[in-house]
Amino acid sequence: MNEITPPKGLNEAGLIGSRPVRPDGVPKVTGAARYGADYAPPGMIWGQVLRSPHAHARIKRIDTTRAAALRGVHAVVTGADFPDLPDEFIGIERLQKNLSHDVQNVMAKDKVFYHGHAVAAVAATDPATAKAALNLIEVEYDVLPHVITIDQAIAPDAPLVHDGMVTRNVEPPTPSNITHRWTASMGDIAAGFAQADAVVELNFDSVPVHQGYIEPHACVAEYAPDGMAHLWVSSQGHFQMRDLTSVFTGIAKGDIKASPAEIGGGFGGKTKVYLEPVAMILSKKAGLPVKMTMSREEVFRASGPASDSKIRVKIGAKTDGTLTAAEIELYYNSGAFPGAPFINGVLCAFGHYAIANQYGVANDVVSNRAMTAAYRAPGSTQACFAVESVLDVLAKKIRMDPIDLRLKNAIEIGDAQIGDRTMSHTGFKQILTALKSHPDYTRPLGPNQGRGIAAGYWHNMSGHSGATCLVNSDGMISIANSSPDIGGSRASMAMMAAETFGVPYDQIRSEIHDTASVPYGDVTGGSRVTFATGKAVVGACNEVIDQLKERAAAIWGVDVEAVEWRDGAAHPSSSNAGTFEPLTLTALAADAQATGGHFGSSFGKTMSGHAPGLSAMFCDVEVDPDTGAVQVLNFVSCQDAGRAIHPSYVEGQMQGAMVQGIGWALNEGYVYGSDGVLQNAGWLDYRMPVASDLPMLQTVIVEVPNPEHPFGVKGVAEASMVSALGCVANAVSNATKRRMTRLPMNPETVLDALDTRGDEL
Repeated sequence: MNEITPPKGLNEAGLIGSRPVRPDGVPKVTGAARYGADYAPPGMIWGQVLRSPHAHARIKRIDTTRAAALRGVHAVVTGADFPDLPDEFIGIERLQKNLSHDVQNVMAKDKVFYHGHAVAAVAATDPATAKAALNLIEVEYDVLPHVITIDQAIAPDAPLVHDGMVTRNVEPPTPSNITHRWTASMGDIAAGFAQADAVVELNFDSVPVHQGYIEPHACVAEYAPDGMAHLWVSSQGHFQMRDLTSVFTGIAKGDIKASPAEIGGGFGGKTKVYLEPVAMILSKKAGLPVKMTMSREEVFRASGPASDSKIRVKIGAKTDGTLTAAEIELYYNSGAFPGAPFINGVLCAFGHYAIANQYGVANDVVSNRAMTAAYRAPGSTQACFAVESVLDVLAKKIRMDPIDLRLKNAIEIGDAQIGDRTMSHTGFKQILTALKSHPDYTRPLGPNQGRGIAAGYWHNMSGHSGATCLVNSDGMISIANSSPDIGGSRASMAMMAAETFGVPYDQIRSEIHDTASVPYGDVTGGSRVTFATGKAVVGACNEVIDQLKERAAAIWGVDVEAVEWRDGAAHPSSSNAGTFEPLTLTALAADAQATGGHFGSSFGKTMSGHAPGLSAMFCDVEVDPDTGAVQVLNFVSCQDAGRAIHPSYVEGQMQGAMVQGIGWALNEGYVYGSDGVLQNAGWLDYRMPVASDLPMLQTVIVEVPNPEHPFGVKGVAEASMVSALGCVANAVSNATKRRMTRLPMNPETVLDALDTRGDEL
């Protein structure tokens, strides 16, 4: 049976909604857990990358002769060692372009497109020898003009990042650093604004920010003499690392096994390949396993931050709070190669509101900095910062409580959304109602203090997931899945499996397996794992339960329809089926060899029925008018989890989003010099929040179960992040009586705002 259904007697064991210890807890707190840099196959050597000292330049010559001759060096590679894309991708325009850009990002060929772009790599007996070899590689460059910011890139006389690039969807085709323009609309935008009693239009800017994961990128690659290869990767998707390594090296996918290491954070930043194909080609040339790790500086300079943005938002409302029209125009910087989440910006900006008339135009802009990567609800975060700020101004104009304004326009099931979509599941009104009833919402504020409200939308993802369920002869159940565990998913999978079988939590062993041992799975990202991989786990468990029922039926000599499974055992479905003592899972497993064989099943498919993520929050801040410093005093986040399988992990996702939102809003941001070189490529200069910067982080979980999941799950990891920037920005605006439209709102930005009359609040 392939139907993914909940077990009979859902939650009879009381597991769903409880807080058991996570399966990976002991190895992580004792230091036994193995991360990407912890793997060391016999004979392993070390790889390092030579990176460009220029933001934009043609490579005229690379001479690796001296490096290759250095004692202890086993291999040297350049862009010439990477094969062209295979014929199977020719003609598939979108896929070919994306892969072409990614392979150039992994290793430059004719040009370098940003400071830190990989130019060559070596593998040697130890890191010191590898570093010495890098210094022996001679590279001759022809330095070219560069552009870093969006304004620089879209200026009429801007130097082109890519020769001959034109803007897609714009006629006539004109060379430009805008790679793609996308528009969407619904209703009549002009008529909508004509109906409005109040209209607010503002412009917003943000700078690139990094995901800030603790563990730098790391991998080990081993190419064996028989042509088989092995990757150990710390990533958000070992299947994707395998597949992209295959494309970029010419090694068949089936000849590569990728094993998932533990991952020390990702937040979207570990969905791309950087080192894996390089390590594999080095290993193939050297005939030895190769380990590669990035330094923290390399992480900042050469891995993808979130896009910086320029956004214009215009919204109209009637005096009763009805939003009549909404318009957004946005530019997202994708860095050296196309791929910014600009379409997400349009789709998510007004996704949580029922607005009849909408228009959005999005632009993907290239520049000479590291290629962008996903960061927790990519594209939605910047757009919602702008939209929620404009709504804050509108609420003041029409003298309406900011939560009431959002309640008035909250989207519901069946409402149309821009991009030819229809809302499938909500919970938004329940979130807003819970937030407004929080006792801190009406707490008085002091001098120089302000309260900010914001809400957010993320469409969540589904995708393909795979899982395997095996019953051991002692009755212990092993479940393995295809999704790297970033947010506690091993515990959630174990809980759903235990609940499906009707057995105790400690009877389940939950693991993540390699690409040769479990069905295919998409990346851990898009808030999809507890939903999609959870369905795969339940599907595999249900198939095993069908096997157990068939075995019980054979033992009893009855039809399988006369057997039901509940409370961890097979029971006669009724008295008409006969009088039999229940056959427990443990008993059936113990006799499996004698009665027909052991029990197990694998289940994998592209899942459907995911529900969008919605959140709302408020925070209180205090601004020092003399220094411009902002202190966050209190933060309350409310989110619909559908069903909180393990509430501690839901709360952890919400708390993490608040912290990252505080950092993005107040302190974080890349700083470039006039030479195109990143000036703050390290923790000392890239200011992330620490514990002393943080207030009490309060979470309110709302549960409106998703009917398309056997346990009601909705993704939760990203929706809270979407609201956080606008929440902090509105609080600072209300504290300073100045509309803050630029991120980060660091002391310099705040003092600049205080020294002016300021925009309309």
